[in-house]
Amino acid sequence: MPDSNLPSVQLADAITAQLGQLRRLLALAPPHEAAQILANVLNYDTGLLGEVTELVETGSRFAKVHSERGILPPEVWLALGRAANELNSVGVDLDKHTGTIKQVSAPTPPSCRPTAVPVASAMVVRRRR
Repeated sequence: MPDSNLPSVQLADAITAQLGQLRRLLALAPPHEAAQILANVLNYDTGLLGEVTELVETGSRFAKVHSERGILPPEVWLALGRAANELNSVGVDLDKHTGTIKQVSAPTPPSCRPTAVPVASAMVVRRRR
């Protein structure tokens, strides 16, 4: 049975609880605040997603060593390696958009011009009736 009194396990539990709290705050936050949260989380160099990716990469190295010793099945190492690669790929893709997300968090001065009529995007998919 795992020892939940270890400081490292307690830290993992505390971080998990804080992530849940952050998720709930994000869901309730006004747009400018939610944009700030997302931009910070998705910043691949200094944000949460990059740190989680590195954590999974470290877990993959742990699993590699222990699978080579026969303690863990190789599938565990492969799954962690695949997860680290996927997180890295997703993180790089999302990092490209943090600037756009940050723009939502910037206060916008009131405009004297009427707002433009929204134009449909090519990404909009219409359902057939």
